[in-house]
Amino acid sequence: MEFDLDDEQRALRDGARRFLEREAGIAYARAMMEDQRGFTDDVWRKTVELGWTGLPFAEEYGGAGQGFIALAILLSEMGRVVLPGPFFPTVVLAGSAIAEAGDEAQRKELLPAICEGELKAALVAPNAEDRVSVEYRGDRLHGDASFVMDGAVADRIVVAARDADDVGLYVTSGRDGVAAAPISAMDQTRKVADLRFDGAPAERLGDGGWPAVQRVLDRASVGLAAEMLGGAERVLELSVEYAKQRVQFDRPIGSFQAVKHRAADMLLEVESLRSAVYYAAWALERDHPDASLAASMAKAYASDAYRSVAASGIQIHGGIGFTWEADLHLYFKRAKASEVAFGDASWHRERMARILRERYAPTP
Repeated sequence: MEFDLDDEQRALRDGARRFLEREAGIAYARAMMEDQRGFTDDVWRKTVELGWTGLPFAEEYGGAGQGFIALAILLSEMGRVVLPGPFFPTVVLAGSAIAEAGDEAQRKELLPAICEGELKAALVAPNAEDRVSVEYRGDRLHGDASFVMDGAVADRIVVAARDADDVGLYVTSGRDGVAAAPISAMDQTRKVADLRFDGAPAERLGDGGWPAVQRVLDRASVGLAAEMLGGAERVLELSVEYAKQRVQFDRPIGSFQAVKHRAADMLLEVESLRSAVYYAAWALERDHPDASLAASMAKAYASDAYRSVAASGIQIHGGIGFTWEADLHLYFKRAKASEVAFGDASWHRERMARILRERYAPTP
């Protein structure tokens, strides 16, 4: 399969990289670590004006209709600068849930508001054991949820909850009945919160059950893997640049075989991850029968590869790599937080095994 980007996709990548490096580079991420919301209205407004918030959604809902591959390209560029803010939970998580599970009226109500940047949203997903902690009773949500991305700033929240019959996706009508407690997490560039639903008014998104939840989690996994790809790519670049400049024993450390081998291993992991991410994005965009399998493959590999590349980058930088002034620790912390989000590598490998067993197991 050809994974090279076409002219339009390269233009999206290059334009996104220029904007992010100019308006929301690593200095912006550092500044937002101390900000309660984790983003500025100015940067958010500019991303909306670029059309990014509507990139994957159909034109009839105010989007650009570019699909998941374009979204993966954009997320990869965001991962290069460990971009903070509500884009990922609003567009990739809640937006995908509304587009996948919502009925026509709900899509027409909510998606245009997301595309125009007027609505910020979050997603409460099942935990790693596919269990849900929120119940839907009497048109209201009850229960607790932990580590919700941008849960404290979201205007509305999409929740995977259990009712009397099964698990479905529900969207709150606002913040009524929702209490948020921000968490001081390891990755301070991404704001998370514990949420308590105490009779929060909500309505079900369409009539989809667990299969709809799974489709949303597939998109969440691939979207996060794309972001992790960009972060790993940037760590590799920073490490190679440093190895060329740092001199030890009158030689650049990049000339030593041990450093060369470590950098080569990092390159192999980055390029392998690139193939896994773009195949999964392609499969999701085309609703391929292997979409769920490819999604778990991408997230499993991303969880291991990004952590490994980030750790190797710190090793190449030596003692300075552990300091606050070096940027490497931001990528390493994002890698560790993303490693377990929406299932770690072991969970996704087990899921792949289940999918393949169900597909190829002999019928009795």
